[in-house]
Amino acid sequence: MKKLEDLFEHQLKDLYSAESQLVKALPKMVKAANDEKLKKAFEDHLEETKEHKKRLEEISKELGFKPTGQECKAMKGLIEEAEAFLKEDAEDDVRDAGIIADAQRVEHYEISGYGTVVRYAKKLGHKDAAKTLQKTLDEEYTADENLNKLAEKRVNKKAK
Repeated sequence: MKKLEDLFEHQLKDLYSAESQLVKALPKMVKAANDEKLKKAFEDHLEETKEHKKRLEEISKELGFKPTGQECKAMKGLIEEAEAFLKEDAEDDVRDAGIIADAQRVEHYEISGYGTVVRYAKKLGHKDAAKTLQKTLDEEYTADENLNKLAEKRVNKKAK
């Protein structure tokens, strides 16, 4: 990697891998969640994640590279950790609280990643990409905030 453009491409591929892994993992979270609002939040985020993946494909095409070919090891680890937790023997409400904790770790990783690529896109003059990536970043912040609200107002109160 010699230029910021190379790093930008690398980061976009990392995010594409992360989103691809999430598309496969989120249905497991939906199935494992007990709280109906939590299930709905994960179902909604699955659709949003598919859209994020599509946006990354469009940006990659516009910039002249394929988004595939890289594995996001960080997301792989976060998902493995979440899946290990799902195998634990836990009360439903405690499981939901743990699922939210794992999901927020994922959201924070995505927020960090998208924040970085927005800054790179702006610096490199990729205005359309920056705008699209900012939209995704905003949606990741909203997803995290929704998980916070679910945890504080419902799930954590039920967990004993």
